[in-house]
Amino acid sequence: MNHITALKNSRLANEIDKQFTLSPEVKTAISETNREAFVPAGFRNNAYKLEALPIGGAQWISSPLTVAKMTEYLQCEDADRVLEIGCGSGYQAAVLSNLFRGVFTIERIDSLMIEAKKRFRFEGISNVHTRTDDGQNGWIQYAPYDRILFSASAKEIPQKLIDQLAPRGIIVAPMEKNGRQVITRFVKIGDELFEDELEDCEFVPVLDGVQK
Repeated sequence: MNHITALKNSRLANEIDKQFTLSPEVKTAISETNREAFVPAGFRNNAYKLEALPIGGAQWISSPLTVAKMTEYLQCEDADRVLEIGCGSGYQAAVLSNLFRGVFTIERIDSLMIEAKKRFRFEGISNVHTRTDDGQNGWIQYAPYDRILFSASAKEIPQKLIDQLAPRGIIVAPMEKNGRQVITRFVKIGDELFEDELEDCEFVPVLDGVQK
């Protein structure tokens, strides 16, 4: 990142912190992630606004404020590896790469994953591992995960993902409930998930299958 870009991302982190108090770790992770690099070229002027932007394939890059909240709700301290369901532009995974040793991100739309991989390479991010698949299957090869993050809304948490979550691991997901979406945090104790509703939100839904 050049000096001006670094300044813009630092300013973005401060802007978010005014609206939603960030831990020093998450604030640094936002500051050190180049938001511009993950926004489609036509929207670069809006990269640092606190709003969602379209990225093609009827998908959106979440507002930086939403990304910061989801990251904060994950409670990243003392966690080593995270699985993300719904890579999209790659921005959320890039933020997580500053907080976890291993980030494993799955995207069902192949064209989005190809673009995200290019961005990770260009930004020199080497600890993000990518896979084109239906995210509801998880990624058994690298399980268990300390944290699982849904970047798309779900009606339920698939059993496969619960099985791939480490004991006392945390899942943060926008859940669809009675016509609204609620960011919900689940903690795994034994084989059970205990949930805590955090706040209303708006995400695109998790869909089945893979789109080539």
